[in-house]
Amino acid sequence: MNPHSTFPINIAIDGPAGAGKSTVARLVADRMRYIYVDTGAMYRAVTYIALRQGLSPDDSKRIGELAERLDIVLLPDDEGQRVLADGEDITSQIRSLEVNRNVSRVSAIEAVRLRMADLQRQMAKSKGVVMDGRDIGTHVLPDAELKVFLTASPRERAIRRYREMGEAPLVTLDQLEHEISERDRMDREREFAPLVQALDARYIDSTGRSIEEVVDEIVEWGLKASRTISAGEK
Repeated sequence: MNPHSTFPINIAIDGPAGAGKSTVARLVADRMRYIYVDTGAMYRAVTYIALRQGLSPDDSKRIGELAERLDIVLLPDDEGQRVLADGEDITSQIRSLEVNRNVSRVSAIEAVRLRMADLQRQMAKSKGVVMDGRDIGTHVLPDAELKVFLTASPRERAIRRYREMGEAPLVTLDQLEHEISERDRMDREREFAPLVQALDARYIDSTGRSIEEVVDEIVEWGLKASRTISAGEK
């Protein structure tokens, strides 16, 4: 079925670090001819700029002020998305180990989350968006027509991240698994917009499953939701 013959919807994909949300969301968007929004990259951009400016990840006041004035733009790219901060391409820099270790603390700052959520809602106003993150279905787009909570075991997620680091990773697999588990804890326990599955979200555990299987399942759900809305509009 041609996706253009259906009513455009918004798809929210939430889940913990390393669950494959960005890859899955990008492929779902490609299949449905939707716009992909990597919200995690936006928090990483704030974290990278804050660290580069010598700010402590716990300096909520100054980092909140930074987020308010920082111009973050996401541009389509063959590899997924390019991330620009005040016009500077920082796509590769935001994936550093230093950013990985500090992004949870920065993203827990209420002023940062409020600013990013506002930008994300603006991106989704026209529908036809696939957005991934940790609080999309519960906080950013609570009215999204399809919500998915995508996860995998901490070990599985650590293995995926370890492989992404190339031939000379700076940490061991066990260290990476520990860091991922700790980030899960911080994301779940943060006071504002914590990581939690929306009550109406569909649950997918991708442990041992291929990306193609997961994408196929979400696209099927998305097209069904879109057709249902289209039928109701007639």
